[in-house]
Amino acid sequence: MKSMGERNGTSSKDRSVNLDVRNYKLLLNALLIGVITGLLSSLFRLVLSRLSALRTTFQIGGADQLWQDWFWSMLFTFFGIWFSIFLVKKYAPEAAGSGIQEIEGALDGVRPVRWRRVLPIKFFASICSLSSGLLLGREGPTVQIGANVGKMVEDVFKQSVEEDNPLISTGAASGLASAFNAPFSGIIFVIEEMNGHFKFNFYSLAALMIGAGSADMVVRFLVGSGPILKTTIFTFENLTGLWLFVVFGLILSCMGIAFNKLLIEALDFFKKIRINPIVIALSIAFVITAVGLYSEDMIGSGYSTIANAYNDSFTLKFLLALFVVRFFLSIMSYGSGVPGGIFTPLITLGVISGMLFGGMAQYFFPDLVQDPAIFGVAGMAGIFASTIRAPLTGLALSVEMTANYELILPLIFTAVTASVCTTMLGNAPIYSILLKRVLHKGETAV
Repeated sequence: MKSMGERNGTSSKDRSVNLDVRNYKLLLNALLIGVITGLLSSLFRLVLSRLSALRTTFQIGGADQLWQDWFWSMLFTFFGIWFSIFLVKKYAPEAAGSGIQEIEGALDGVRPVRWRRVLPIKFFASICSLSSGLLLGREGPTVQIGANVGKMVEDVFKQSVEEDNPLISTGAASGLASAFNAPFSGIIFVIEEMNGHFKFNFYSLAALMIGAGSADMVVRFLVGSGPILKTTIFTFENLTGLWLFVVFGLILSCMGIAFNKLLIEALDFFKKIRINPIVIALSIAFVITAVGLYSEDMIGSGYSTIANAYNDSFTLKFLLALFVVRFFLSIMSYGSGVPGGIFTPLITLGVISGMLFGGMAQYFFPDLVQDPAIFGVAGMAGIFASTIRAPLTGLALSVEMTANYELILPLIFTAVTASVCTTMLGNAPIYSILLKRVLHKGETAV
C-alpha cells in the first residue's frame, strides 16, 4: 500500500532532499549576510572614526580658545543631532534608538522590517548622531543594520517565510560581532537576549556562527584585528577576595534599576514635549559642547575614556564626577530619539564604577585587591547583566573586548549577582521594556 507522500507524488526521500537543499541555502545566505554586514560595519566604523577625529580638531577643552572655535564645535554637534533627528522622524521612525527592540519584535512577527528605508537612514543618521559627541554606541546601529541585511537577503532571493527568523537573527549576530570584533558575543547575544524570539535548531545556530564569524573576519581585514580595548592582561589567584565581586554586583544591580527607569522617563519626556527639533538639537548641542569644554572624557561613546581610566589617569574624585555626568548624559543622549546604542555607554559606566569600587576596596583591603582595574573589567559584565539582563553576553563581551580570559571567575560572580538581584528587585530587561512600550503606544520610535 502506498504512503500518503507517494500517492501525492512526493516520496520521503524527495522531502529529505528538499529539506537538505533548503538548509544548505540557509548556510550560504548566512555567509552572504555576514560578508555584507561586515562590509557595511567596516565602512560605518571608518567613516565614524574620520568624523569623530574631525570634531576633535576643534580642540575642545582649552580655556584659552577663541569663541569662534567654540562656535564651530557647537555647530558641528548641533548639525549632527538635528540632521539625525530629521532623517529618523521623516523617513524611518523605527531607526531611532538602538533598534534592537525592533528586531526582537520582527522575530515575533509584530514589527515590520522595512529594510529599504531603514538601511540607508540608520547608516547615515547614526553616523551623524555618533560623531556629534553624544554618549551613544555603534553596536545598536550595526545590529539593526545587520538584521535588515538579513531581511534584504531573504527578500532578494525569495526565501520561504520559515527562513525569515534565522536570517534576521544571523544579521543581528553579525552586527554585534562586527561592532566589537566579538563574534562569540554576537552568537551568545542572540541566543540569550533573543531566546524568546529566536527559532532554535541546529542549522539556525550554524547560521549564527557562520554570519558572526564571516562579519568579524571582514571587519578585522578592513579595520583591524585584536581586542577593541587595550588593557593589561590580568591573572586572578587570590580567591579570598571573591566576596568583593559579589558586593560589587549588588551595587551594579541597583545601578541598573536606576538606569532603566530613568531611560524610560527620558524617552517619555522627549516624546511629550512639543518643542521644535531644532531647539532640542540646539539645547543638547550646548550641553555636550559645554561639558566637552571641561573634559572630553565626559562625552562621546567612551572608548578613550575607558583607556584613560585603565591607565589610572583619573583621581577617585574625578572618577565620581565622571560617572555622574556620563550617567545622566547617556540617558539624555538616548532619550533624545537619535539612533545609537547603549552598550558602549553602559560598558563605560561599568568600567568607571569598577575603578571607583576597586580603588576604595584597595584602600580598605590592600591584601585582597591586586589591581583596581580588575573591577573595571568586572564592571563591564556586571552593568550589562543588570540593565539588559544578559549575563552571559556581558561576560563574553568583557572577555573578548579586553582579552582577559583569566578573569572569567570573578566576572561570573559579578554578573550573576547583578542579574539575579536586579531580577528579584523587579527590573525587567531594557529591550523588553522598550518593545512593550512601542507595542503599547503604537509607536515606531525607540
